[in-house]
Amino acid sequence: MQIAAHANEVRADERVIEVNKVTTRFGDHIVHSELDLEVRRKEIFALIGGSGSGKSTLLRELILLQRPDSGSIQVLGADLLTLGEEEALALRQRWGVMFQHGGLFGSLTVTENVGLPLREHTTLADGLIDEIAAGKLAMSGLKPEVGAQYPSELSGGMMKRASLARALALDPELLFLDEPTAGLDPQSAGGVDELVLKLRDLFGLTIVMITHDLDLLWQVADRVAVLAGGKVQGTGSMSELSQMDNPAIQQFFDGPRGRAAQEQEKQQGDTPTHTKIARPPSKPK
Repeated sequence: MQIAAHANEVRADERVIEVNKVTTRFGDHIVHSELDLEVRRKEIFALIGGSGSGKSTLLRELILLQRPDSGSIQVLGADLLTLGEEEALALRQRWGVMFQHGGLFGSLTVTENVGLPLREHTTLADGLIDEIAAGKLAMSGLKPEVGAQYPSELSGGMMKRASLARALALDPELLFLDEPTAGLDPQSAGGVDELVLKLRDLFGLTIVMITHDLDLLWQVADRVAVLAGGKVQGTGSMSELSQMDNPAIQQFFDGPRGRAAQEQEKQQGDTPTHTKIARPPSKPK
């Protein structure tokens, strides 16, 4: 099976990711129990859940870093459990991943980090790769001089943006974001909100993110899946989830941070969700 042979089929299919009856175990511990979900083209889809709910494990399975014990996973029309090595390599070039802690190489400059996927997977000249890397950094909201710095010299917000620039290096059609605002101050996190929406709207990206940031969920997510007990307990917009009578879901709305996010939503009235990028000046503790 060649990935390229499915290009037309993928474009016609609204579902970019399909997870069917996935079960994952670590010894006697069941992380996923016949878990199902789907992600649609050009949507911003979020995974949330408590500690140990299997969010990170599912992300690793979606990006070919781990295999489930049973079930099936299709991404961009390809069955991840039957891919050969060359097919997996071709598929990886169609998505980008921003890891929670950046995942940048400390011995490389930011420009070298961003250009690394291009050096590994293309035959472009070094000068052109550096130009493309500079463009990706600008797209991610970083100034040109940042490219000459090393990861250890970056703030947390700059590190997130540099990691995002590298995830965009190969012009992916699918983008995975692992805790994109974790550890950021409200102003920096608000900039990430705006950037995520901009990338989806300008480039038609499908974006899947794991986050605990309720502001980010209310501001940018089209749909959110709540993981608990090895399964998806509910899927929908944040407004739809807030009306579901399920304790595993309601825990995200009943605490002070959840109530604050809902109150902000009410104050903004009928403004379309994807124009609301301002964050509250502070969060209740």
